Amino acid sequence: MSACTSQSDTAGQSGPVGPSEHSGLPDPKELSTRLVELTEAGLPLVDDPWAWLAERLAISVEAILELLQQLQAEGAIRRIAAVPNHYRLGYRHNGMTVWDVDDAEMARLGPLIGSQPFVSHCYRRPRQQDWPYNLFAMVHGRSAEEIDAYRAQIRQLLGSACRAEDMLVSSRILKKTGLRVGAVRPGKAKDG
Repeated sequence: MSACTSQSDTAGQSGPVGPSEHSGLPDPKELSTRLVELTEAGLPLVDDPWAWLAERLAISVEAILELLQQLQAEGAIRRIAAVPNHYRLGYRHNGMTVWDVDDAEMARLGPLIGSQPFVSHCYRRPRQQDWPYNLFAMVHGRSAEEIDAYRAQIRQLLGSACRAEDMLVSSRILKKTGLRVGAVRPGKAKDG
């Protein structure tokens, strides 16, 4: 299940932005780099990953959470989420459904589509020349027929607010990774 979001959906929201000047933390840039290095392969599979990180960075769990909030507020981290391997779970078919949805209905329909249990992520995007679609919803299934059925369910939910649609189906598996700041591969510049 996924919320339908875009960067503009969270613009102007306020809240904690991270470690305060008086938090007694070491250099935030160094801490941020070390945090990313510790988590670039994912969070550790331990009972309390925040405590594990805090111990290695020699700061409190609260400071870890503040740092993560700061990195998120700055846009360095978009979200922290599980990234399952759908293929290993038996979901060998997927498709990015794309929809041309009436802009006046997007605030209502985007979250509705994103809340469907078969939608792993859902985004609103600007239309482009020769690409009229503004709503993107990824669906996963155990067969091509199953993802076609999910597409039909989305079509029904969108109703007359949907003017056009398509589905882009994966032709190969791409390796998903997060940010990598460790060793630079030969032939690759670290800063460019």
